[in-house]
Amino acid sequence: MLDKLGDSLKGVLKKISQSIFVDEKLINELVKEIQRALLQSDVDVKLVFELSKRIKERALREEVPGLTKKEHLINIVYAELVNFLGGEGAKIEIRKKNFKIMLVGLYASGKTTQAGKLARFFQKRGFNVALLQTDIYRPAGFEQLSQLGKSINVPVYGDLSVKDSLKIYKKFEQELSKYDLVIIDTAGRDALSEELIKEVRELYDYVKPDENLLVISADIGQTAMFQAEQFHANCKITGVVVTKLEGTAKGGGAISACAATGTPVKFVGVGEKIEDIEEFNPPGFVSRLLGMGDINALLEKAKEAISQEDAESIKKKMLKGDFNLIDLYEQMQAVRKMGPLSNIFNMIPGFSQAAIPKDMLSVQEEKLQKWKYIMDSMSRKELEEPDSVGFERMERIARGSGASIKEVRELLKQYKQSKKLVKAFSGGSSRNMEQLVRKMGKMQGVKGMKLK
Repeated sequence: MLDKLGDSLKGVLKKISQSIFVDEKLINELVKEIQRALLQSDVDVKLVFELSKRIKERALREEVPGLTKKEHLINIVYAELVNFLGGEGAKIEIRKKNFKIMLVGLYASGKTTQAGKLARFFQKRGFNVALLQTDIYRPAGFEQLSQLGKSINVPVYGDLSVKDSLKIYKKFEQELSKYDLVIIDTAGRDALSEELIKEVRELYDYVKPDENLLVISADIGQTAMFQAEQFHANCKITGVVVTKLEGTAKGGGAISACAATGTPVKFVGVGEKIEDIEEFNPPGFVSRLLGMGDINALLEKAKEAISQEDAESIKKKMLKGDFNLIDLYEQMQAVRKMGPLSNIFNMIPGFSQAAIPKDMLSVQEEKLQKWKYIMDSMSRKELEEPDSVGFERMERIARGSGASIKEVRELLKQYKQSKKLVKAFSGGSSRNMEQLVRKMGKMQGVKGMKLK
């Protein structure tokens, strides 16, 4: 997420940690580097200078409360960046039946896609969700939302024959009242016109949504501020969803612009899949940018990837020291559900600063997929008793999965290493654990990995 900005800010922290003294000269250099990093991410010049001024004033003026000067300076940079991007954040809490979320925004901002993503997000948290399409200008909008709804088993309402957004809502109002949450997708325009505002305001006044979210594409950068202000003035925006954050240098501009208007960013789209949406949490977001990880986000993803029942089952097996290829398979499936390996590494404190090249992580993704094919070609007995797999069976498994014998042997080697790790968890010493982790790192091809 915003890799260039993250790399620049990590460089700032590295400079602090490697400095012998924390003096005004160092602080001035750091402030300039922070300014450069934010300006390159299309953050408004005025906002950048206000932020850097606060960092400099605090660094020169404040006493160090039980910390070294270096630690205090890092803490100031972190705290001011969090405050700059919206403070502690603002989550949506569904506290009543028939909670309504309305999505507004310009054409091509990604409203329909985000409607599907939000439906999936809240569905995974146990809510009974429905989607409503009120866009009367884009017939494909209803089809798109219907496909998204079908993919996650969420009902979608709409009527292409009705050419009035408010009438569409009224037609399905009674039926929608039985759901915990209703997400309403609205029409967009190429520009912020009076016609669009009038239509949205009429729908808003009747529906009285609990949340009215403005969907903004990250690639518009600083102009997000103007859109947020205009929509807020006309139909009381309660929050912003920033989309396409994974592929743009202007994401910093969009997020900071929204924060400057006092309109909180509540969600960010971080990929193309329907699962790729996150609640925007400024402390965790800044922590990831600075290479400190985001353990809360990691735990949230882990909860989504594996059920409590499965987690308990794995825990019991680990405590007993039991482990076979079926367990390894389930763990791999859980890891894949959590998203790309690079994202997972960014959330792990310490590992987020590991010098692991991205192409190496991409190789590991391919390896996990290959191992999945290999295990799909194995019999139940082979999965439960991997130690019984000899050369002849390796040949058969390789042919069935389209893999090489070397790759099958590599999987079995990984299993043995994982089994040793499980035994270490169930009763081994911390020293043995450390040696095993190091061995696994070498086997995975990251032997050059160093924690900064």
